Amino acid sequence: MAGRIGRVVNEPWIVSLLPSATEIVYALGLGDRLAGVTHECDYPPQARALPHLTKSALPPAAGPAEIDRHVRASLHQGSSLYALDAALLERLAPDLIITQELCAVCAVSYEIVARAAKRLRGDPRIVSLEPSSLEDVYANILTVAELTGRPDAGAALVARLRARAAALAARVAGRPRFRALVLEWTDPPMSGGHWTPGLVELAGGEALLANPGANSRVLSWDEITAAAPDVILVAPCGFDLPATLKAIAELAGNERWRSLGALAAGRVYAIDGNAYVNRPGPRLIDSAEIFASALYDDLFGAASADASALRRIEHPATAPT
Repeated sequence: MAGRIGRVVNEPWIVSLLPSATEIVYALGLGDRLAGVTHECDYPPQARALPHLTKSALPPAAGPAEIDRHVRASLHQGSSLYALDAALLERLAPDLIITQELCAVCAVSYEIVARAAKRLRGDPRIVSLEPSSLEDVYANILTVAELTGRPDAGAALVARLRARAAALAARVAGRPRFRALVLEWTDPPMSGGHWTPGLVELAGGEALLANPGANSRVLSWDEITAAAPDVILVAPCGFDLPATLKAIAELAGNERWRSLGALAAGRVYAIDGNAYVNRPGPRLIDSAEIFASALYDDLFGAASADASALRRIEHPATAPT
């Protein structure tokens, strides 16, 4: 491709196979070094114009239950939920490929990427990012910065994120610690795992039924009822706010859901989990701030969060007609 002859070694051409990695690359000032991304890479907006190397095998516009059935069937059969355009990858000829091994559901698998990379000229470096906590995300930023010759930019970015986290922690210090349940899926209900419980704690809450540092797990409605959360934060993985609102509406027929005190108290919030909570990049700090807006709307005001990211859910009995 034109413009690649004589490229500087510490400024590699990059392919990002993770939306979070794409955000990291742009935050480091390396957007002009991105050769290709996934079909899910939508932030910053200019990432959408780059060549797409993946597509999803999930049915479009499917609801949570249908998606869950499709995912379980695909994993049982050993098939992938994502297709990788190996021919396009070969044409892009990246020096650095950023992928993951953390979750078979979230992105194209490392094995598929590794097989495709064997066809490439120049022996590109493949880096797998596997964060399980906010600290791991900071470490990933520094790793990408080192690999791309931008260590100072990485250190500066992490310092800014740490400063925002410290400011948030100071603002909620001494406040009541509301017991918060994060649902990463609604049918079946699934708990928040990996970095999510830490974000709840950073926001001043107590994470209920959580699985810190590990995969989210399926919850029973008995567990949820017994836990009696003060606040419920619904942030399904891969769902934007409209899709999340639709998923919550589908719970209306569930008597156990309707009986939850948090719903009656108006303490249920829909969150854009695709852009924020479930994308382990620089916007995890935004996610913690969104959580704080929901937990302490007297301090922050729920409106302080991006209206496209957070929505309070009215109890059906009190919702305006």
